[in-house]
Amino acid sequence: MQHIVFLTGAGMSAESGLSTFRDSNGLWNNYDVNKVATIEGWHENPALVQQFYNERRAQLATCKPNEGHHLIAALEKDFKVSVVTQNVDNLHEQAGTTTVLHLHGELTKACNESKTDVIDIGYRAINHGEKAKDGSLLRPFIVWFGEAVPMIEEASDIVSKADTIVIIGTSMQVYPAAGLINYARRGIPVYLIDPNEVYASASVSYIKAKAAEGMKIITEKLYCAL
Repeated sequence: MQHIVFLTGAGMSAESGLSTFRDSNGLWNNYDVNKVATIEGWHENPALVQQFYNERRAQLATCKPNEGHHLIAALEKDFKVSVVTQNVDNLHEQAGTTTVLHLHGELTKACNESKTDVIDIGYRAINHGEKAKDGSLLRPFIVWFGEAVPMIEEASDIVSKADTIVIIGTSMQVYPAAGLINYARRGIPVYLIDPNEVYASASVSYIKAKAAEGMKIITEKLYCAL
């Protein structure tokens, strides 16, 4: 069974109504990244960081997977499908994809300060000053700038076993995630789906489309190649 690996970013969930970070009027235009998405920001003002992620969680509770998410999940009938995502939402899982690796954490989970105790919290807010079992502050289970990405080795291993790679809604410019494509076996098909003009090497097939439309094209290509 062919193994299709999807590398997804914020553009994957944009059609579901989730704000992206770098587009016009994106989250970074409304928030200082250094204040809400760094470990230093957490230490400086945990209340502000909690508020930011409580808002993201509340927004996620109102969103549903888009057609692109569902098309990826549907491929599991005939392909081995793995998703490695930079997204912290659970829309891939909601759509039915069974193998999803979150590089940057998950909005619907929380943890203690050392990240050794992770719990599911769903879409509820984390109260300011709320404590984990070990007495440390309960924090969002998010990998912030300045923190290690613990799942990167597992992600690299998944990419190295792919027969086809599809990149959706990510510029692949933020490391270490951007380095994942270097683990792909030479000569395999690599597709990049993005509605924006992005740099793609000659070995990458660029599809200028949003996630849902791009996935229709990819689905047809995958089945034609069977």
